[in-house]
Amino acid sequence: MNTRSLLRLSGTDANDFLQGLITNDVSKAKDGLVYAALLTPQGKFIADFFVAADGDALLIDVATSHAPTLAQRLTMYRLRADVLIEESPLVVSRGTGPAPSGSHPDPRHSALGWRLFSDTDQSDDTNWDALRVAHVIPETGIELTPDTYILEAGFERLNGIDFRKGCYVGQEIAARMKHKTELKKGLAQVAIDGAAPIGTQITADGKPVGTLYTQSDGLALAHLRFDRAKGAMQADKATLQRT
Repeated sequence: MNTRSLLRLSGTDANDFLQGLITNDVSKAKDGLVYAALLTPQGKFIADFFVAADGDALLIDVATSHAPTLAQRLTMYRLRADVLIEESPLVVSRGTGPAPSGSHPDPRHSALGWRLFSDTDQSDDTNWDALRVAHVIPETGIELTPDTYILEAGFERLNGIDFRKGCYVGQEIAARMKHKTELKKGLAQVAIDGAAPIGTQITADGKPVGTLYTQSDGLALAHLRFDRAKGAMQADKATLQRT
């Protein structure tokens, strides 16, 4: 089942409108996909997505679970701008095999293959969980939740934020985390012996260390307090070690 949806933004103000809201530079879409997020004014995650040029319009490739919320937020910000926000009938395909004509490289990491917007689903059978865990790629609704600060989720490494583009919603918090503090928490890869449900608390010496997320092939993603993530850790009956 395809879990992605496409929104289409058109109108004379579409580019400037989106540029003032999201974490990355919309002008880069003329050269390929742009990965970005919309944040709350407090700098926390609302939705992550890809932006693509569609003639004079823009396409936004977003998780279907978050598409209504994103559309609602964009509509709230639209005010009197000349922007039409509507669903696109196109289908999002993705894969890691030979790239179809018209597809775009995933800008987060070269191992993540290509994405295509077309009339039919041309996705392949890539094991996305295994790839995400191997390359520490967060997923909407799993590692990326309303409590997430995107720098702790690795957005700078994933080309999801531009610190030179100017103001956007939540920009002050993101800039402060970048320039004035050292990250004390964040998404990391751990080796795991055993298994535990997503969302299980991780402990070390009886103290909370973080939260366990996606697991694959003896590895897992976890959000950790770096000062406590040393040596053996526990998540339910599973044993963890930071890689």
